[in-house]
Amino acid sequence: MTARILVVDDIPANVKLLEARLLAEYFDVLTAGNGYDALAMCERTQVDLILLDIMMPGIDGFEVCERLKANPRTAHIPVVMVTALDQPSDRVRGLKAGADDFLTKPVNDLQLMSRVKSLVRLKTLTDELRMRAATARAISMEEELDDSLGDEPGDVLLVDGRASSQERIARALKPIADVTSMSDPQAALFQAAESNFELVIVNANFDDYDPLRLCSQLRSLERTRFLPILLIAEQGDDDMVVRALDLGVTDYLMRPVDPNELIARSLTQIRRKRCNDRLRASVRQTIELAVTDGLTGLHNRRYLDNHMKLLIDRAAARGRPLSVCITDIDRFKLVNDTYGHDAGDAVLREFANRVRSAVRGADLACRYGGEEFVLVMPDTSAEMAAGVAERLRAIVEREPFRVPGTDVFLPVTASLGLASALPAGDSPDALLKRADAALYEAKRSGRNRVVAAAA
Repeated sequence: MTARILVVDDIPANVKLLEARLLAEYFDVLTAGNGYDALAMCERTQVDLILLDIMMPGIDGFEVCERLKANPRTAHIPVVMVTALDQPSDRVRGLKAGADDFLTKPVNDLQLMSRVKSLVRLKTLTDELRMRAATARAISMEEELDDSLGDEPGDVLLVDGRASSQERIARALKPIADVTSMSDPQAALFQAAESNFELVIVNANFDDYDPLRLCSQLRSLERTRFLPILLIAEQGDDDMVVRALDLGVTDYLMRPVDPNELIARSLTQIRRKRCNDRLRASVRQTIELAVTDGLTGLHNRRYLDNHMKLLIDRAAARGRPLSVCITDIDRFKLVNDTYGHDAGDAVLREFANRVRSAVRGADLACRYGGEEFVLVMPDTSAEMAAGVAERLRAIVEREPFRVPGTDVFLPVTASLGLASALPAGDSPDALLKRADAALYEAKRSGRNRVVAAAA
């Protein structure tokens, strides 16, 4: 894993020392001797992580961090403050300014590299999500996300082996979170997978259980893979912290726990979780929009083209039948010409609703284009497909379609063409072509009927 890291310190010897350590791990290193140069550098080039000294002339590290987090272009760059200050009040001030972590000088090499690699992994994930959301906005598939993440209390799961520390931690977090406390790690794992927590806090105070086992299991489950984990470790247990960061734990605290630092770190993780959840929802919506017909809500032709071969190949491999139906609204052009395109769109939407009511859960219904729709029916023989198609034809014909805003009801019918995949294998193009030929025959022979292609 490589990344571009900016080292900011007004003492050249400190810069050289950190630069040498990072270069030895094949990171790309940039340096700045003061806060103003650091801000300018972040504006003109991509930076993946910042190691930031606090005590500098001009503007100190706290103000640099605040300015970075206030700028949308740099707000998502992780910041680690590297400083001689080691008081809890200094850490809390830095966390409130937006820092992701603190390393106290002289810096422990192993802890430095573990923290850097952990935050770079997190930045890479967030960058990917943001890039996909930006792509969706650029092609007008989604509106701009607002910056509000909500001030409601977070949902936190506390896994702690001792009732006394459970009570202290829950009491400290009460202003910002609803805390569920559990002492059984395996029960907590199931609870995390079943619920929608925004943070898991694991207190490493168990007498006969390795807390990193729970952290590893949380990272391995699909439901909890991206759930932030805050580890509380014993002062001086650097080996556990390093291993935890390698496993994907997102943050840590050393005992004795300062309540203000606990609140600050928990808030950071909860807000990050909400931000990334919204970005993931944006990506899912983008994918859905890309394969969904905007007018009818059915899958579109792009989805059909990508998915149909998979269904045909699966049917052939399992020796199971598969049938396709192409249906076309009869004399649809007359609806548009007589009542306008708004009426035509209303007919298409209602037709799609009737298609949904006629097909089964395993069937794939798509708008093929214009007034044509395609049904792909896995595990369906020609005879069964004919029954489905006839049911759809009858549903369309049974009740007239109402033109919105008027008292006009239009009698609508549909013609349907059927084809079944060949047992020896078939291609999507060949199968659709046979179904289309059957549809043409249904139109030619009088419309409002189902015609099956010859076997």
